[in-house]
Amino acid sequence: MSDKAKLILVVYMPWVLAKIFSLDPIVSFFIAWLGSFHIFYVTILSSLAPFKSHGHGNVEVMKPIILVQLIFAGFMCCTSIFYFIENVEEEAMFISQCQQLSLLAHSSLVAGIVLITKTENSEFNVAYQPSLRLILGICALSFMSAKALDYLPSFIQFKFPLHLLSITTAVYLLVKGIAAKNISYALIGFAMFSIHFIESTLTGFKEGIIVQILTLIFVSFHFFKTFVLTLGTAVLLLALYILPTYTTIMREKSWQNGNSTSSARDQAYQTFFNEENDQMILETNWKFLTNRFSEIGMFVKYVKHTPDHQDYIGTEIINNVVISLVPRFLWEEKPITEHVAMQRVYDAGVAKTSSNVSAKTRPVVDGYLIAGAMGVVLVMLSYGMVTQMIFNTAERLFGGYELGGIVIFNSLFQQLWRGNTLEFLVNNIICGLLLMYSIYAVMNGLSLFSNKHLK
Repeated sequence: MSDKAKLILVVYMPWVLAKIFSLDPIVSFFIAWLGSFHIFYVTILSSLAPFKSHGHGNVEVMKPIILVQLIFAGFMCCTSIFYFIENVEEEAMFISQCQQLSLLAHSSLVAGIVLITKTENSEFNVAYQPSLRLILGICALSFMSAKALDYLPSFIQFKFPLHLLSITTAVYLLVKGIAAKNISYALIGFAMFSIHFIESTLTGFKEGIIVQILTLIFVSFHFFKTFVLTLGTAVLLLALYILPTYTTIMREKSWQNGNSTSSARDQAYQTFFNEENDQMILETNWKFLTNRFSEIGMFVKYVKHTPDHQDYIGTEIINNVVISLVPRFLWEEKPITEHVAMQRVYDAGVAKTSSNVSAKTRPVVDGYLIAGAMGVVLVMLSYGMVTQMIFNTAERLFGGYELGGIVIFNSLFQQLWRGNTLEFLVNNIICGLLLMYSIYAVMNGLSLFSNKHLK
């Protein structure tokens, strides 16, 4: 049996064990929850890990098998423990069932990645690294292009990946500038990163801030392993402590009371310097951990509703995906994708039509709604395979891991870190592919892959 076959067999074993003990929901839940940590170990740290060292001593942590898996499965599978603790007495059976499905999705995601991963030494010389001047050029152009797209509504879907590209390149400039002791580029990278970070603190959303912190941690790990393992973990935990209260106050002061975003931000900052707010901070954080931190609570509602009150919807989501790909200028009456995606949220009672929320499904839930457990396997297996195929293409086009993997893939396809409802996710992927090939064509036309741009 090949190493790939052994690995795929091993990653599905915890799900089989959780199903065997499914009559005891608490035991089954913990088997399924711990099963994700088992998968992390065998795919990243064990001898079966599906990647080989290239002899340069660096662990390529921004490959899908590590980065995408850790973020996607970490958010989908591991954060559910807080919701379980809070709701075990009322919903133990349903939470256990959803945890089993989440583990099945995790196993299938990994299986898809492993099937496409090249385990032999890369055909690219990973010692070739993009020059800081080249990265600076990409950073500046992507930043200006993202800003320009604010005035071109027809192409606004390209703004988000370009914005992320400017963030990733800014982080790369900062980190590699420090590693190479090139202070000028490090300062430029710090300035660009600070601009993006300050902007994200004014939005009232946690995700943009967390994404930038994660990008900084993972890019830094490529150059400073030991330092990042200690400081990076501390920074991430501090962010998870601060952000729930910070964004709650930002939304209350800015969105509801009409204060300026800068004024709301200042008030949110001051909250953490008043001891009288300690209890409120703890209560807000616990509410975040048991509700918003994990989406298993919403998953439970879908499992309760389908198939008992509404049958599986089969190819309906696939039809929606195809329709969403038709340009609106060719079909002016095309249904609004946001409304189409939210309809199944309303149907399952996850949110009311009168509420001002966007609680769209993730790929795992979409797979379940399509065909139950089999739908989860098919969707997540495809998800893993497509993710790894795109990563392979990025490495092939851009000469290896640093430019192709770190910069291009993890910027233009960052939606794959957590996933999105399928109608939007497929659009994200297609837009990312168009941008990736456009960037390659421009760089190739300008001969930017010559040795003078590598060092």
